[in-house]
Amino acid sequence: MRSRPRVLATLAAVAALALLVAGCGAAPGLSTSDERLQVVATTGLLRDLVANVGGARVNAVSLIPDGGDPHSFEPTLRDVRDVVYADVAFSNYMLLEQHSVIKTLDANLGADVPNISLAEDSVKYAAEIIPLVENVNLDTVWLGLRARGDGARHGADRSSDVLLSATAATGPGEVFGYLTGSFGEADVSFNSADGFDASDGFEHDTATLPADAHTHMSWVFTAPGRYTVTFAASLRVSATSRPIPLGEATFAFAVGVEPTAAGGADAVVLDQGHADLTADLDRGELYTLYDPEGGGEHAQRRYRADEVVIEVPSKAIAEIPAGEQFSFMGKAGTQIYQLPQAVLGKHVHGEIDPHLWQDVRNAMAYSELIRDTLIEADPRGAREYRANAEAYLAQLDALDRYVRRTIAAIPRARRQLVTTHDAFAYLAHAYGVEVAGFVTPNPAVEPSLAQRRKLTETIRNLRVPAVFLEPNLAARSSTLTEVAREQGIRVCPIYGDSFDGDVTTYVQLMRFNAASLKECLS
Repeated sequence: MRSRPRVLATLAAVAALALLVAGCGAAPGLSTSDERLQVVATTGLLRDLVANVGGARVNAVSLIPDGGDPHSFEPTLRDVRDVVYADVAFSNYMLLEQHSVIKTLDANLGADVPNISLAEDSVKYAAEIIPLVENVNLDTVWLGLRARGDGARHGADRSSDVLLSATAATGPGEVFGYLTGSFGEADVSFNSADGFDASDGFEHDTATLPADAHTHMSWVFTAPGRYTVTFAASLRVSATSRPIPLGEATFAFAVGVEPTAAGGADAVVLDQGHADLTADLDRGELYTLYDPEGGGEHAQRRYRADEVVIEVPSKAIAEIPAGEQFSFMGKAGTQIYQLPQAVLGKHVHGEIDPHLWQDVRNAMAYSELIRDTLIEADPRGAREYRANAEAYLAQLDALDRYVRRTIAAIPRARRQLVTTHDAFAYLAHAYGVEVAGFVTPNPAVEPSLAQRRKLTETIRNLRVPAVFLEPNLAARSSTLTEVAREQGIRVCPIYGDSFDGDVTTYVQLMRFNAASLKECLS
């Protein structure tokens, strides 16, 4: 039986949608009048896999439209309607999708509706998962936020929220923390200029993460000097529960001054690699995780907040970008000190790379799991689902051989992939490609000369003949296109998370990527 909060949320969404539909006419999507199995998937790619396995017995829709960014998409009321009417739901998860997408699924599905996380559950079908390793080539420390642990002892699940709230700041200027999305929009997490107010349960000046997740962020300081920022962490298990306190800590920043002046002679200076301000759900405390080499969580060492000082050096000087979305920082062109968010777009993730489908063998595991899920939900269609899956798996097996054969035709020394988004580790691992680098600086701010130099040196040293852009991110990738033009090399398309008007199926996506790599690198 559904819990009362879920029932109320669902009824409210359906009632509101009924008014919308009555005024505008029925929108395409799932419908109770359709006798087919109603399936909702998070992405168009998963929708395509479901359609191939389900065939005529299934009506499949996706919450995230083709061309949308799974890392930042926000569901609409129409999407809630599709979830409410669904008989089966599929997400990729492993923190691929924006947290609000997952919460929309989990809060509005019927209690008995299968809700499948394909990336996790396909491991039972021999899918191979690999760690997410982010070796970010910035000339300052890469500072993020992390929620460590799953919070199971508090009753948390994948819909729970970890709240990291800025509650106080000191220093000669203002402090801002924000994310720049894939299309240039600014999502402000905290802003000292308008004060801090935790009276509403840490909803103001707060970054929200799923449990066991990490996010990138830009950190801005408006004047040089010593700063401190105090954070409080809490865990909200469900939308109706009160936050559970996880601790508080104050972190020191040396902005354009000697770090010892801000943190003392014995302080550990965080000046390169990867650092996270971390809320530990199991220990109930806040601390810093740091690895100067830029590895993942398991390479990071834990330090108390009072043991470290975070350096924001003079080479981090930038200007406030033009555009209304950045006006919260002040007048465009004004000098600021900024630690960039490191990775293009809004990108919350865990320790496992979620882009499993870039290895066709993993997509085959997804398809087998989809087949068995549909059979369990609709036993009368078992024969049809098995036949569809057998035919599609044969098609995917041929696709895997095509991708392998096509990429193998590229001289090994030229199989170097430089792109915008770190989404191709599975492609590299499965088919013998080397991920030489990806563009990391904040897309709203002019990259430093050092960042451009590193990218240029990578291209020169490896004699890379082309760089690759995802079509839905190309508009925000001026650094890569400019360096490519300066070096006289090609800029070629590659597809990661999303379809568009030219590539509308998974098979097309993988064939296109293989052909693009061969044409541009050979």
